[in-house]
Amino acid sequence: MSATVVVAGGGLTAHDRRVLTAVNAGAASLSFVGSSFIVLCYVLFKELRKFSFKLVFYLALSDMLCSFFSMVGDPSKGFFCYAQGYSTHFFCVASFLWTTTIAFTLHRTVVRHKTDVEDLEAIFHLYVWGSSLLMTVIRSFGNNHGHLGAWCSTQTSTGKVIHFITFYLPLWGAILYNGFTYFQVIRMLNNATRMAVGMSDRAYQSNARADMKALNRWGYYPLILIASWAFGTINRIHDFIEPGHKIFWLSVLDVGTASLMGLFNSIAYGLNSSVRRAIYERLDLGWSLRNKGLDLMSEPTPAA
Repeated sequence: MSATVVVAGGGLTAHDRRVLTAVNAGAASLSFVGSSFIVLCYVLFKELRKFSFKLVFYLALSDMLCSFFSMVGDPSKGFFCYAQGYSTHFFCVASFLWTTTIAFTLHRTVVRHKTDVEDLEAIFHLYVWGSSLLMTVIRSFGNNHGHLGAWCSTQTSTGKVIHFITFYLPLWGAILYNGFTYFQVIRMLNNATRMAVGMSDRAYQSNARADMKALNRWGYYPLILIASWAFGTINRIHDFIEPGHKIFWLSVLDVGTASLMGLFNSIAYGLNSSVRRAIYERLDLGWSLRNKGLDLMSEPTPAA
């Protein structure tokens, strides 16, 4: 059997591994750029440093680091394999946990009419980073990282079960929580809009429509996690059933969509009206200063 068709772990050929590595690197690079852009906006634009966008900043930071360690690419067995496996696990868990804090904040503000969400920031950090660390530590028990395709993954049966428990169960719990929360918020605003129509309160109707426009977009946020991890979940379940047989096209979709999570989050959560307005204002200011400078340069110099 020639070297070009030697089967790698799980039934993947060397060519399959190269393709998966390229897909992973390309998709993770897009996510890294997108999430880094949101982090940069938060750092540069002081007007964005409100509590609601601060949570988006923490989400983008987690995505950026998750993407960075994913871009390590195709590490060899040993320290770098463990570093990639645990680092991506930690920051990817942190990423979807930050989405639950955003959903919780929205629900507490809109549905429960509470104004104390900023006081909960320390609890949010403890919840997200603490839970991510706990899940990562638990994953190390009975675990053995191996070099499979474009990522470092668990190869033992115990390790696969622990990985599923410490990543995919919390992930789908976050998806269900986010979906239920956004459903409650949108339903409440729908009821408020109908009441405004019944009272013919035009001012309130206008505000309610604006809120609904934003929240209808936010209602798609749980779909981001589903789109990012549905193929990965299917691939993990298939790996339980047939551990010796990898489906190449499913692995491509698994790696590609999971690595794009940061890009999806940066577009949905980060590129909101506040960010766009801040960027447009800076561009207008820069253009005005440039034109002013050109005008000053074109003015005739007074004679001595």
